[in-house]
Order: sequence, then C-alpha cells, then structure tokens
Amino acid sequence: MTTSRQGTLGIDFGTSNSAVSWASPQGTARLIPLEGDALAMPTAVFYNAEDGTTHFGREAIGLYLEGTEGRLMRSLKSLLGSPLLMETTLIHNTQVSFQDIVATFLATLRDRATRTLGFAPQRVVMGRPVHFVDDDAARDAQAEQSLREAAQAVGFDEVSFQLEPIAAALDYERRLTRESTVLVVDLGGGTSDFTVVHLGPDRIARPDRAQDILATTGVHIGGTDFDQKLSLENVMPLLGYRHLGPQDRMVPSNLFFDLSTWHLINWLYQPRAINQAKALRTNYNDPRLHERLMCVLTERHGHHIAHEVEQAKIRCSMTDANTSVDLSCLEAHLSAPLDAAHMQNNLDALLQSTVACAQDCVKAAGLANSDIDAMYLTGGSSALRPFQRTLQNAFPHVAMVEGDLFGGVASGLAYSA
Repeated sequence: MTTSRQGTLGIDFGTSNSAVSWASPQGTARLIPLEGDALAMPTAVFYNAEDGTTHFGREAIGLYLEGTEGRLMRSLKSLLGSPLLMETTLIHNTQVSFQDIVATFLATLRDRATRTLGFAPQRVVMGRPVHFVDDDAARDAQAEQSLREAAQAVGFDEVSFQLEPIAAALDYERRLTRESTVLVVDLGGGTSDFTVVHLGPDRIARPDRAQDILATTGVHIGGTDFDQKLSLENVMPLLGYRHLGPQDRMVPSNLFFDLSTWHLINWLYQPRAINQAKALRTNYNDPRLHERLMCVLTERHGHHIAHEVEQAKIRCSMTDANTSVDLSCLEAHLSAPLDAAHMQNNLDALLQSTVACAQDCVKAAGLANSDIDAMYLTGGSSALRPFQRTLQNAFPHVAMVEGDLFGGVASGLAYSA
C-alpha cells in the first residue's frame, strides 16, 4: 500500500510493548500492523545462537520460551540514561552495545512501517516519558539524546520528541464532543506519566497547544516494577530470598532483586555471576532452595520465570481470582500461589506512590479533584485492576475512561509533528 510521503511516523518505543502510527498532513493517524494483524509488538529482541538469526516481538519471546539457545533482550528502554547502555555484550561472536540493540529494534519498526507505507518514512516523532530518570536532569537529557542517535542511525532524517501523556491526550481529543479538563494517565512498563490538559473539538486545529497543557508529572514506576515486586514476594523465596541460613543470617538479597528485573537477568548468566551464586551454598540451611537457584541460572530460566510472573499478574488482575505462577521448569508441579488480596497488598506501596504522582499533577495545575472531567487511561499497565481501584479511591467522583491501551500514544505522536 502506498500513500503520500508527506507525513509523520509516530513511534511509541515502550519498555514492554511498542507501537507505530502514520499520519498524513491534516489526516487521521492510523496504526501500522507490526506482527500479522497485531498493532503492538513486545519490545523484545532474540539472538538465536543456533543459526545466527535475529528475531523480534512475539516471535522473539516464543523462541526463547521454547528453549531455543540464544539471548533474549527485553526492557531495553529501562537502559536509557544508564551507564549500562554503552556496555557491550557478546552477540553472534561480536561485542555489541545495548545502544546498538536499541537501534536494531527501531530499525525493524521502521522496516515494517516501510512495507506497509510503500516508502521509507523520514520524519519521526518519538515518545518519551516525563522523566526517563527521576531527579537527574543530566541523565534524563542523555537518555533522550541516546534515543535520538539510535533513530538517526537507522535512517530517520527528522527526529523530534513528544511527552507520551500529551500524545495520548491528542489522540483522545479526537473523540470528544465538548470542552473537557482531562487527567491523562499513562502507565507503561517502566514509567507512569500524568498530564492535566484542556481538550475539545474547537482546540484541535490550534497550532500552539502549550496553553492547554496545565501540568505534567511522572515517576519511574511501571508494570515491570509491579512484576519485580510480585516476583520477590511470591517466587524468589522458593529460591532462597529471605531464607535464614546458619547463625540465622539471611542469604544476601542483591541477586534476587536482579533476577526479578527483566533487563538485569542476562547479567546473571555470566560465569562470574554463576560462580558467586555457587559460593552462596554455605549461606543456605535448605539445599533444595540453592539447587533451584542454580538451576535457574545455569539453565537460563530467569526470563521464563519473569514471563510467568507477568502472566499470573494479568490473570489475577483480569479475574480477581486466585492463580499461581508456573515454575514447572524448575521442578515438576512446582508453583507459587498468587491471590488477588495479596497482590493488592503487595503492590500497595508502589500503587500509592503512583497515584500520589497523579494527585501532584492536579495540584500543580492549580485545580481540585472536582475540576477534572475525566481520567483517560492509556498504557498496558493502566488496565491493572489494583491500580484502577487505587486511582478511583483517590478520585472517587471522576469518570475513568479506558483508551487504546497500546496504540493511543503512538497515534497521538503522529499528530504531534
């Protein structure tokens, strides 16, 4: 399919999922299929060690979970602004930086857009959170610059940025029939961002919308943080987390935090990390727990377990029913129970901090809760029922509207040029 080359590509490069949209001048943004008919694709890269090929999205995760030998990279966005971004890792017998891996993923997004559009787009608006890095302006600026350089490296001539919650607001505005003051709630895999904005059909055509944006806030909490917390509370104790060894001394905990964090898991497969884990054997009273830990590391089950935690979280949230995390990759019939009440309780501190950021946004706008006409939810993590309950408790009389959880930001980015 071909269309006018005069337009803008919007890329929502997310911690967990990514989406792409295209808008011609004065046109309506449309999402571009990335995997078959799917309009969003997991932000995942798999380097197949068996045949030297590279895979992306659902295919990448599927090959890894099937047991194909190789390296799975996820949560790449979490590395932006981190010194780890320029660290190198061995890929297909070549040392490759994580910055290059980010560029590789952006390249496949551009290639897939090119196949749909019939030409290679040159102008892109990239989404960015309110804060890539909390309370560090220099690292935050470096994160944006790194993403800009990655986009330029794959062929984009014009690269600009828009805050993700503002992009979501521009998409939502197209559905409104009257003036509204809206709290945009964008919960992704790595960050939670909020914007209070005036929206309405009479405002869409205005060239300058700066006066409509009343406040923005953000916090570095997202779906992967929820997954990490649930993993630590429910799964890691089965590997020795909080286990009391000889002399009632607790097994060192740093390893378990890394094993519960998507973008750090790969580091634990290095020989040095495995040797350090072996040396912990004397810290255990129960040898079964240490054996499980070593099985995770030597057999590289870390990402598989993280995936199972995420899926259990989603099941528990959707049904409000008890479920469990499948750990049969370690032992037959081994699982970790997860119930709705405990999930709400275990996530409460993170949820309260996230909602407090939303309340700060309303205060920064000089408004009271009652001045907000609607809360517009976007980002995959905003569907989490414990979050929605916590948010609704803080804004009890404000309507909550679920938008396009995975495509709304991308569509709004294409309108932002």
